[in-house]
Amino acid sequence: MFLTKKALPRRTFLKSAQAAVALPLLDAMIPASTAWAQTAAKPVPRLGFVFVPMGCDHARWTPPGQGKLDELSPILSPLKPVIDHVTVLTNMRLQNAYPGTHDTSNAAFLSAAPAKHTESSDYFLGTTVDQIAAKEMGQKTQLASLQLAMDLNPLAGVCNNGYACVYQNCLSWSSPTTPLPAEAHPRVVFERLFGEGGSAAARRSALRNRASLLDTFTEDIARLKQRVGIPDRVRLDQYLDSVRQVEREIELAEKAVTDKTSDLDRPAGVPAAFADHAKLMFDLQILAFQGDITRVVTFQLTREQSNRTYPEIGVADPHHPTSHHGNDPEKLAKIAKINTFHVSLFSDFLQRMKATPDGDGSLLDHSVYMYGSGMGNSSLHDHENLPILVAGGAGTGLKGGRHLRYEKGTNLANLHLTLLDRVGIRLDSFMDSSGKIEGLFDRVI
Repeated sequence: MFLTKKALPRRTFLKSAQAAVALPLLDAMIPASTAWAQTAAKPVPRLGFVFVPMGCDHARWTPPGQGKLDELSPILSPLKPVIDHVTVLTNMRLQNAYPGTHDTSNAAFLSAAPAKHTESSDYFLGTTVDQIAAKEMGQKTQLASLQLAMDLNPLAGVCNNGYACVYQNCLSWSSPTTPLPAEAHPRVVFERLFGEGGSAAARRSALRNRASLLDTFTEDIARLKQRVGIPDRVRLDQYLDSVRQVEREIELAEKAVTDKTSDLDRPAGVPAAFADHAKLMFDLQILAFQGDITRVVTFQLTREQSNRTYPEIGVADPHHPTSHHGNDPEKLAKIAKINTFHVSLFSDFLQRMKATPDGDGSLLDHSVYMYGSGMGNSSLHDHENLPILVAGGAGTGLKGGRHLRYEKGTNLANLHLTLLDRVGIRLDSFMDSSGKIEGLFDRVI
């Protein structure tokens, strides 16, 4: 490890009038003093949540057996390259999501709280687990948390069974009366991560008028490389290449957009293909973690009642009507295809996290993600046996490659409480929790 007598501050930025680029964790940021080095060298924990709507086809989701995850189910098969970093939890439930609607499925996923039944603005839920984490983990970062989605246009009015649409639109709530909107436009997220100074319009103009945001920092980057060792130069190049690649993909998407191709689900300026859009949003999460811009992320891969179609995987029927399968084998097969497609996107993301250096390990080593849905059987609108998995790396202490099967429904709030504890936030309880999930992690950190 390359240690300097005078270390770079961890919160080091490349700054210009229009932008600020946070740097990844470099060896040169670790002071030479042994005591300081031991503290500074420890990468920070990250916490993420990915939501998918309308449950799953349980027969194709649930792995056989329990304990060691020797065999993946058909839907989970894309996770094979990262199987040692994944634990599947069967028979998790959301008691407070009843009476059982699409709105409460989304709202309770991170809050485990009952949603006030209202069609107006007097909505009331609960502070979500990500925001409890962000209150502490976000004190030293540029953004306390990042809320992302794939559907830009918020639903308005009343969405389902007399519930205000805010319950479907927002996964994150910073208080019982404060929902946090999610952003689906990659350019807006990119500017939020790296834009600084002037108006948003001025930053967009500056970005359009140069080949890359990083062109502003050519001399600064050269001077920085003179101050650090060879391993840091390689790491810096890899990080900046990733920033350039994400920026390039956003620009290509913007150039490809015309009035004829934009639609209600896909905002102008995002890739036409769902997978390409999702990859960009996942890549932005990686950049946000690398630069320590935030340590908490939520991502609504699609929203409840989504009528999105997936012709790229052979499902031309809208997701929501298909989810009311009534045990029809043909509809269940289509639901399974959609489930598998979503899992494959998450698996690709985990693999990129695993390949991204972070301190003495990888980003995945120091991150914990919960993936799943607030609904179990979409045809019944129930909240039993939710499709839930947890992913993480060696630094988190997660016992990966396992299937934890509970005989009776275990409240999802128990998992939320456990994840908070894992990132250093100690609470006695969270909503209707009855305790922590024992054995999910193999050691105390």
